[in-house]
Amino acid sequence: MSELSLTTSPRKSMPRNARPVARQESVVQGDHWRFTVLTDSLIRVEWSDSGVFEDHCTQMVVDRDFEPAADIHMRQYEQDGLLVIDTPDVRLTYDRKPFTKEGLQITPKGMDGFCSTWHFGDNQHANLGGTARTLDGVDGSTEIGVGLNSPDGWSIIDDSATNILVMPDDPAYPQAMQGLQGIGIAPRAQHGIDLYFFGYGHRYRQAVQDFYRLTGATPLLPRFALGNWWSRYYPYSADEYTALMDRFHAEGVPFTMAVIDMDWHITDVDRAIGGGWTGYTWNRDLFPDPKAFLHDLHERGMKVTLNIHPRDGVRAFEEAYPKMAATMGVDAVKGETIEFDLTDPKFVDAYFDMHHDLEDEGVDFWWIDWQQGGLTKQVGLDPLWMLNHLHYLDSARDGRWPLTFSRYAGPGSHRYPIGFSGDTVVSWDSLRFQPYFTATASNIGYGWWSHDIGGHMMGVRDEELEARWYQLGTFSPINRLHSTNSLFNGKEPWNFHEPVCSAMTKILRLRQALVPYLYTMNWRNAAEGLELIEPMYWQHSDHGESYGVPNEYYFGSEMIVAPITDPMDDAAMRGKVKVWLPQGQWFDLFTGRRYQVADESGVQFHAWRTIDEVPVFAKAGGIVPMQSDDRSNAVANPEAMRLLVFPGADGQFTMREDDGRFRDNGDLAAMHTADTTIDFTWDQPSLRIGAVSGDATVVPARRSWQVTFRGVADTAVTLGGTPCETTYDAETLSLTVDLPATSVAEDLVLGFPDGLKLAENPVEHDIYALLKDAQMAYTIKEEAYGLLRTRGVKALHTLDTLEYTSRDNHGEHHYRMPEALTSAIEEILLRDC
Repeated sequence: MSELSLTTSPRKSMPRNARPVARQESVVQGDHWRFTVLTDSLIRVEWSDSGVFEDHCTQMVVDRDFEPAADIHMRQYEQDGLLVIDTPDVRLTYDRKPFTKEGLQITPKGMDGFCSTWHFGDNQHANLGGTARTLDGVDGSTEIGVGLNSPDGWSIIDDSATNILVMPDDPAYPQAMQGLQGIGIAPRAQHGIDLYFFGYGHRYRQAVQDFYRLTGATPLLPRFALGNWWSRYYPYSADEYTALMDRFHAEGVPFTMAVIDMDWHITDVDRAIGGGWTGYTWNRDLFPDPKAFLHDLHERGMKVTLNIHPRDGVRAFEEAYPKMAATMGVDAVKGETIEFDLTDPKFVDAYFDMHHDLEDEGVDFWWIDWQQGGLTKQVGLDPLWMLNHLHYLDSARDGRWPLTFSRYAGPGSHRYPIGFSGDTVVSWDSLRFQPYFTATASNIGYGWWSHDIGGHMMGVRDEELEARWYQLGTFSPINRLHSTNSLFNGKEPWNFHEPVCSAMTKILRLRQALVPYLYTMNWRNAAEGLELIEPMYWQHSDHGESYGVPNEYYFGSEMIVAPITDPMDDAAMRGKVKVWLPQGQWFDLFTGRRYQVADESGVQFHAWRTIDEVPVFAKAGGIVPMQSDDRSNAVANPEAMRLLVFPGADGQFTMREDDGRFRDNGDLAAMHTADTTIDFTWDQPSLRIGAVSGDATVVPARRSWQVTFRGVADTAVTLGGTPCETTYDAETLSLTVDLPATSVAEDLVLGFPDGLKLAENPVEHDIYALLKDAQMAYTIKEEAYGLLRTRGVKALHTLDTLEYTSRDNHGEHHYRMPEALTSAIEEILLRDC
């Protein structure tokens, strides 16, 4: 897999492994047109009036030399005066004239329907979407760009207008050196058409994986990025901030990232020289000793990023101004503003030197908050893309683990994680849009979105809304709480009433516990091109129902998540979400309730959950590794582990850990890793936690495990044939065994001498609990419970007929069975259908 990485001097380098020139045997070319068959499903389509074609890397594309060439099975021939290029997956026909709808078409094979053929210029009306630059100010939904996937089986990504990357000694592009001193970004000399046709049918996952081959892999994130992030636009002082972090610690609410918004720097600026958004000098009234403040956060186990709005350049009041003015040749006495200009090589060097000085104080990476449009002095060069590109490359200097935090700047932006989606309005509409927005971004390979969890500004205070947003955050790529500086909009859990406060704390701890699982998925994404978040239609594209649950998604290899994004029903005292589960056995991650789906087309239902529950379903055979410590900020490879295991099928999970060091410019093969493979066998039940393979020095020498089998009946357990003490929780149908600290060089094998059986779904118990909470007439509640106890699922069709009339001095009062209760009961009764 191709990946974009760095050389020793990143700001003066090309991407490592950049191979922009395609193999000649993949190219079919005329005087003004060229087709490059990159895979059997991926074709580059070019037109050049001059007859000169572009073979440089572009802002999006870094590799066209796909290996091995034997993977391409192309035939080229003439038919009825047309050029035909035929592969096992697509068929291209072309009349050798300037491109028209009538003259150029490509058909993915095996697709039905009149829209399954692309004609040049066609609208991608069925495209499943990609992502958008920002959600700033959005209240609900926003328009998103195209992605790689479509039910029609094809998509087009247009690369015609991007700049190119050139080597420093390229004589054809001296302007790139004049403008960017070795960075090698230049406008294209030849203007024409440069399209990439993705004809993958419904092989959505493969389309994204091959997009990564073309554009570079998503880099591996550092482990700390996968915990909870605390962020607020608020003028904290250093003492206030550290006191808040200590309060979080005392409450057992873990945060691994401190995000300091713009008030870290001087914001009270003379309006004659501009606003206070841009700044690079610590506000000493709030932070009298910045180095000590950053050190204190590091001592608390947190990394730190600072917000920058670089638009207004560097002004005379900045501490960095004299040094920067000397570098730029500006008369510091006159105090002229040093203009922000990424096309000026002297400015680029001075700009990063200024950031290096701040990093020497303890800043770990930068939050690039660019909001000012897409123009620079260089034609076609988006300043946001350039900031992302330069900051990411620069952040890797001296062997550091590179990381940026910024907005999306078009296809290929996945090379510069992490994404900041912007300041949303606090509303149910905003929450409702974000699961869909996050999942759809995977269609353009942009997997590491960070949203303002809880919403940023305006809107209304709604404690239930906040709790549900926290639940989405825990099952999001990045979980960053953020809000505006309103005195009433703090996101601290203790600012909310019970049971919301406890629900928030519980879900934040779960996110911390999930770091081992998330980090393994992080490695899977970087090494194999598999996303953490996958829309349901990726794995079930031939089931129409999978397209009808836009807010449901796979969360890594083991789970399906369907966040609740609507207010709870007053009668049921629960919130609901539409769920589609594919054929097979699924288990509620938290309660162990089993959903047996026999139908090949899967099953749709409404999942109903209380305020402290979120619908998460683990597959039969699923294995979820977690860390035992869910209250501290620790992200080191843990000594104490928890393991959730789900019955009903064989399963295997290989947990990946490393030593936390970024080696050889991001070459994954050079990193020091350790793998722990867990195997679960169902037919003859056993669980094996394998000895660590790879570099065992990167993990603790001894490790304890708490293993929980969810959704099973109580039974005996042995370790290496020796009986173990166990506990059984009937409420969550969970059998738990605690294994003492043991050398990681040893295999641990759990056996079940009496077998391991699925627990019976506690239908009557769950219906009673539901009806007990229900806000409804007691008479109807009692009648419904009696019917359900005696008739079970056969009582469903009669529930809606239940009604009751009472009379008093105020007249008649008519009551009916609430529809919400019927739907919630239906979920319980149909789990095994």
